Amino acid sequence: MMQLQAVALVLLLSRLAPASSQQQQPPPLQQPPPLARPGCRDRCGSVTIPYPFGIGAGCYRDDSVGGFELVCDDAHSPPRLTIVRLSIMLADLSLAAGEARSYLNATRMCYNSSGGFVDRNVNPSYMSLGVSSYLFSPTKNSLVALGCPTLGYFVDGEAEAFISGCTSVCRPSQYTIPGQGSCTGVGCCKSAIPPGVNFYQPNTLRFKEGQGGQTLTINSTSCDYVFLVEAAWFNYSDQAFLNRTGDFSVPVVLDWAVRNAGSGGCRAAERNATDYACRSANYKCVNSTNGDGYRCVCSQGYEGNPYLDGGCRDIDECKLPKEYPCYGVCTNTPPGNYTCDCRPGTTGDAYTHNGCRPKDKDKFTLALKVVTGVSIGVFLSVFMCFWLYLGLQKRKLIRTKQRFFEQNGGVILQQQMRSYSNAGAGTGGFRIFSNEELEKATNNFAADQVLGRGGHGIVYKGVLEDKTVVAIKKSKMMEEAQTKEFAREVFILSQINHRNVVKLLGCCLEVEVPMLVYEFVSNGTLYHYIHGKDLQAEITFDTRLRIAAESAEALAYMHSSASPPILHGDVKTANILLDDKLTAKVSDFGTSKLAPTDEAEIATLVQGTCDYLDPEYLMTCQLTDKSDVYSFGVVLLELLTTKKALYFDGPEEDRSLVSCFTKAMKAGQHEELLDSQVRKEMRAEVLEEIAHLVMRCLSMSGEERPTMKEAAERLERLRRYQRHPWAQADDNLEERQALLPMEQRDLPSMFRQDVLDLEECSTYTYSM
Repeated sequence: MMQLQAVALVLLLSRLAPASSQQQQPPPLQQPPPLARPGCRDRCGSVTIPYPFGIGAGCYRDDSVGGFELVCDDAHSPPRLTIVRLSIMLADLSLAAGEARSYLNATRMCYNSSGGFVDRNVNPSYMSLGVSSYLFSPTKNSLVALGCPTLGYFVDGEAEAFISGCTSVCRPSQYTIPGQGSCTGVGCCKSAIPPGVNFYQPNTLRFKEGQGGQTLTINSTSCDYVFLVEAAWFNYSDQAFLNRTGDFSVPVVLDWAVRNAGSGGCRAAERNATDYACRSANYKCVNSTNGDGYRCVCSQGYEGNPYLDGGCRDIDECKLPKEYPCYGVCTNTPPGNYTCDCRPGTTGDAYTHNGCRPKDKDKFTLALKVVTGVSIGVFLSVFMCFWLYLGLQKRKLIRTKQRFFEQNGGVILQQQMRSYSNAGAGTGGFRIFSNEELEKATNNFAADQVLGRGGHGIVYKGVLEDKTVVAIKKSKMMEEAQTKEFAREVFILSQINHRNVVKLLGCCLEVEVPMLVYEFVSNGTLYHYIHGKDLQAEITFDTRLRIAAESAEALAYMHSSASPPILHGDVKTANILLDDKLTAKVSDFGTSKLAPTDEAEIATLVQGTCDYLDPEYLMTCQLTDKSDVYSFGVVLLELLTTKKALYFDGPEEDRSLVSCFTKAMKAGQHEELLDSQVRKEMRAEVLEEIAHLVMRCLSMSGEERPTMKEAAERLERLRRYQRHPWAQADDNLEERQALLPMEQRDLPSMFRQDVLDLEECSTYTYSM
């Protein structure tokens, strides 16, 4: 009988359900945005796991601090979520608040009636957060001591120094005080903890019988407790706590943040775009209030995960009437807002209940309508004139950009790129950028994006839309004769792909002076590496020799393997860049020239930098591959001596590094000019070889100079010899000769007395 009644009740409810749904249809729920990375687990039991936290490779933020990698043990019920390396179980994670919650066992110490120690809990409540993303929350936690009379405190993990503590005493049971149970020191006490605490080791100290008199020891409890606890969770009741003797655990709140940016917080983190944790648009960065670091939160009107690309989504407030009330017509208005208007025929405040009322009768008189109509007409006329003016200016700007684009050879460059693409050769990633793209990449060429300034222009650091970091060279001027061949030469340079040559990624031609876009090299120039005042570590001879060999290899490649051959024309330490592994990359080929094919081109070649300029070029006005060899010789001399090519901190006759080294060579005292680190590490036979190579490169006659290919091979051979164990043994003559064949050589003609007198170490004077 009861079964039949149950079936009838189910049938009745099924009939009533459609009717009730028709009468009240709640708005569809808004699909929440994802919190974890695609393909990654986002829950462990009842705990949500938002990125930067994650389980498994590629699912968490992997920085130098650690703490975001989690592991979920499903073998337990409920599953246990643990921080890798810290072995701390988490009960909750909050992305918006930057908090995590774990549990600690309260430290228990029990005594007999005479005050002697009896027992303590087996699992102490020690917790070490180490160097990680977590710190104990000073605003959400309190240190609590229960029982009496006792002193509860905790210490840090290094010097075991006192961090925080409090004293709890007792009163006779017949004497009660107002407010007992509020944990103010009678049977219970609590104290705040300072910020920046990452280690917790609790202790209790019981007052001995007779110590402090009857005031402290009367009516003592059998067990004392001390624990760090979430302040909002703990609610003291003397009846519940004073007489307990068992173990229990309490929640503790941990503040987490992204902490690998140091004390600079958001400002320091934003400068490193590749490691910046905030990835979504519509976010704001918040400095951590507990220790160094920062957190990312979605802007007002947005929700989701700011640590994911596109993680902050606009909230459709109209689908959430409880949180965003509207008693009229609701309209979602991105970004991050909504409007609520009264229904047609009503007016008032639609955001409040019964805030809209029927409109009054029309009080819009004829005179007011005429005035309004005339005003609108005048406004529309002015607006149309302004709109036409803006249109004319925009068309003028477009025509100007097109004229510059054609003037700078953009049409020819596009044709060359299509020809290469149709032939299946590809363009090597070379692009033609718009001026707007480069303005956006450099924050409108902001001053804080400047990497360097020179006589020809300014180099800016930029970040493209695909997060590629680039260097953008914005030249000051260009001669009209150079613009004719600019596009052809730039496209040829873009095809160069050598590990020791800075890659040309593209150019912008729609401005008066074209801009060049290069790959970004992170460690600055060789000039600053050699002569920088803030350098503390010595530069090893092997590092100098490797940088010289790599630079020579790059120039040799441009001279011998490029088609057509390319002359640099301005080889100097300021144009050799170093990456994070100190690999040399020759730069500034944007001012280089293809090898000249007739005499008419000679007059237009680049002049170079005075300190490194080939003397033969001054007499012939003809730039050759041997001109780059001479300039490279000066670079090699700077690497060996750590002196500038032309320095002004000594007497006038000693300011030219080339002339001083030449004089020292003739006197056999050239070793004294070398840097102390080089003299300490370089062997005598290597000194002889490299000094001879420098003097050949610096010969007055280009015919007597080696090719860059020969210089590169000899430097690499010297480097292998210097590093080879055979070079350290005196009884391996045959092997040493195989690595480093020594010859008797004459000095090049530029160093003979009858060609150039350098006895007084005089300074070169060039007439440019």
